[in-house]
Amino acid sequence: MESVKGFLQGLLGDDRFWIAEVFLIVLVTALASWLLGLFVSRLQVRAERTVNPWDDALVGSINPPGSVLIWLMGLTAAAARAGSATDAEVFTWLAGNPRAVAFVVVITWFALRFAKAVEVNLADPRFMRKPIDATTVRAIGKLVRASIMITAAMVIMQSLGYSVSGVLAMGGIGGLAIGFAAKDLLANFFGGLMIYLDRPFAVGDWVRSPDKEIEGTVEDIGWRLTRIRTFDKRPLYIPNAVFTQISVENPSRMLNRRIYETVGIRYDDAKLMAPIVKAVKEMLLQHPEIDTNQTLIVNFNSFAPSSLDFFIYTFTKTTDWIRYHEIKQDVLLRVLQIVEDHGASCAFPTSTLHIADMPQLSLERAQESDHLR
Repeated sequence: MESVKGFLQGLLGDDRFWIAEVFLIVLVTALASWLLGLFVSRLQVRAERTVNPWDDALVGSINPPGSVLIWLMGLTAAAARAGSATDAEVFTWLAGNPRAVAFVVVITWFALRFAKAVEVNLADPRFMRKPIDATTVRAIGKLVRASIMITAAMVIMQSLGYSVSGVLAMGGIGGLAIGFAAKDLLANFFGGLMIYLDRPFAVGDWVRSPDKEIEGTVEDIGWRLTRIRTFDKRPLYIPNAVFTQISVENPSRMLNRRIYETVGIRYDDAKLMAPIVKAVKEMLLQHPEIDTNQTLIVNFNSFAPSSLDFFIYTFTKTTDWIRYHEIKQDVLLRVLQIVEDHGASCAFPTSTLHIADMPQLSLERAQESDHLR
């Protein structure tokens, strides 16, 4: 090693030997970056053989932050060597505070990538036999990333010479004024927090409100807004504070869907009402898509103006909207067939007009009869 050093000193001279040192530092840095990439590639192969959300997230987060960190260390070391040899202030400055800030930025970058990867993996059924609820994972992920960002900002401020305690004290004094100025923002923030804690709905749920014209599928729950995609495919952005003041239905969590229909037959078919009702009830009890563990009622209900009405009250096993309507159609068609098989007919609005004989009309008829005689 001494012979190589002596050779380079003899070739370049003592005043230019630092150039060779800078070159060697950059060369070693490039080699280290290449070796890190090779090492991470092998780790990736090993991580794919296991079903673990943590090692896959860790390996996937190393690069490119790892390579950037190596280059940062190498280039700042080269800059420090060049600065000591040339007395150039720019090199000395680069090796000072900017290097410390850059280190914090790169480490923060890695931490954010790792937190995001873990968040995705914990909700992925490939890594978890029982994936954690997506809404809960997103809430925890946002809190972790916010904590990382705040900590990094404080460390950077301390590295730049600012007093963190002074900044915190100033924030405490100005917090009251900021709270009054941003009360709506805070209301939305705590509204979002209540959604995460109470979980009245989650991402992917179909929700609607009887208090406001809100209905659609939840796409995202943020700290300020919740995005809902309506059924006509329009995005609806709702401040989270609204959900603390309204009632929200979550049809996605229903256990069954209800069929509640009224069927009317003619008054002429009154004698057939009892066997029709009995046949319809037996049909529902034997229907494979009707949940017989739930309430099931088929009864003669009322004397309507144009019909004798009986109602059907039952529940389907499925909660899928499209499948429910297919089952409902099948049930109603079977009801019509039962009515027809019993020789009855479904009623439609009719009216009968009775005209009584009036005295004047009777007198005119008598006079007409006398005239004919």
